[in-house]
Amino acid sequence: MDLNLQQATNNQQQLTISITGSKSETNRLLLLQALYPNLTLENASNSDDSEVMVNALNLHPTSYKLQTINIHHAGTAMRFLTAYFAIQEGSEVVLTGSSRMKERPIKILVDALKQLGAEISYMENEGFPPIQITGKKLTQNKVSLAANVSSQFISALLLIAPKLENGLELTLKGAITSLPYIQMTLALLNEIGVTTSFENNTIKISHLESISPSGVRGLIESDWSSASYYYSIIALSDIGAQITLSSYKQNSLQGDAALVEIYKDFGVETTFNNNNSITISKTLNLKPETLNFQLNNSPDIAQTIAVTCFGLGIGCHLTGLHTLKIKETDRLEALKTELTKLGASISITNDSLTLQPTNSNFVFVKNITIATYQDHRMAMAFAPLALKISLVIEEAEVVSKSYPTFWNDIKTIGFQISEL
Repeated sequence: MDLNLQQATNNQQQLTISITGSKSETNRLLLLQALYPNLTLENASNSDDSEVMVNALNLHPTSYKLQTINIHHAGTAMRFLTAYFAIQEGSEVVLTGSSRMKERPIKILVDALKQLGAEISYMENEGFPPIQITGKKLTQNKVSLAANVSSQFISALLLIAPKLENGLELTLKGAITSLPYIQMTLALLNEIGVTTSFENNTIKISHLESISPSGVRGLIESDWSSASYYYSIIALSDIGAQITLSSYKQNSLQGDAALVEIYKDFGVETTFNNNNSITISKTLNLKPETLNFQLNNSPDIAQTIAVTCFGLGIGCHLTGLHTLKIKETDRLEALKTELTKLGASISITNDSLTLQPTNSNFVFVKNITIATYQDHRMAMAFAPLALKISLVIEEAEVVSKSYPTFWNDIKTIGFQISEL
């Protein structure tokens, strides 16, 4: 499904959008709920990725034998479920996915699980899905891996750690990538009663057999990555534009909450309301020539920031982006290709993106179709540009991976959308 986005009104006023729970928090808590059934979840994500997790975790143990589970494009599910099924004694599953998923490396996680005694084999290419997992009791409790890998590899190990009879001691070597996501995992473990420590690049997780019989209730904060598109919309709007989003915490566990500080440079202010909502407002027309952001802890908002800068004619230099090359697509190459279509001057390296500022005479290239590369964030990051120019978004349904109601939600704030 391709969508035509006509130029929208750029003066959003007093509008409220409800965004479901963080995909990152939801998928972690879904796995913990499978390990500790007393855990009750509220405001869970309605994303495709979370649905994949639910379907896989709802398999009855007796049906595990020779079961094939297709997780499609869901990278988080592939990593978390690899660890989960490795400790399901007597189970035998094959985890597979889309053609792109079969190109996304998983060797680092598999090697770490094998250090703990897991039985995992590759069915096609060494180091990549699909993989076959024979669940067993893991008795080893010490493992080490490079710290600059995807935090999902690390979190996958941490999430199963309390169910290991001797807990886990995980040593990270080098500089840590996406630290907030590791801290999120540890905080969620703490919330259900798991004892953890994180000192000098060593994480220790204690064994926890069960949680309180009365249960633990997990209220999942709304997704900050999804909020990023509204920050972009407000940044590209007139002074006075305002949108309220629910429900968010001032002391968020999510790395993408960095939006609050980052978008101040675009004249966007955030107010935390008493009802756990936030109101984002355009208060100033700021136009610095170039902005510099280190996004090592929040790489998922890089696409949104780059498109915002382009829409405003601002240059940017974004660093800490090495994990973007192994996402749903090579996001750096995809950004370069699609922004160049619109007239941008942009260059990339393996871990950075540099966008040149444009002058007041710049004219957007018209009648452009944006390719999404089966990547939900490409579709949503480019949508706010409809405030400046009409666009066609290819394969727009891809947003269901993380935010299924996105197109309907932005219609409510004045975007004109029609299906081609």
